[in-house]
Amino acid sequence: MKIFARILITALALLIVARLIPTIQVEGFYAAIIAALVLGVLNLLVRPLLIILTLPITIVTLGFFIFVINALLFSFVASFVEGFAVQGFLAAFIGSFVVSVISTIGNRFIS
Repeated sequence: MKIFARILITALALLIVARLIPTIQVEGFYAAIIAALVLGVLNLLVRPLLIILTLPITIVTLGFFIFVINALLFSFVASFVEGFAVQGFLAAFIGSFVVSVISTIGNRFIS
């Protein structure tokens, strides 16, 4: 049951980000749910591998390169989920950061 709540929180965060940042578009709640599911799967499976592969640059940048990895995954999800679009890296960077913050705050209420 917690998984469904976390997906809903991430979907709501995507909808909020789409309202705040004009270069991010989400065409409805269904697209937000699908994007949240795909983003969750990529964060579960691909993100740890990317962090391990980029560990030297992450150490040199004191961990800030993880924000770049998050933005790349955010943009990657937008590239193949219909109804979810991100225009540019800066929008993906800001959008992934805001979604992370909103999701973290929302998930605190679940636990």
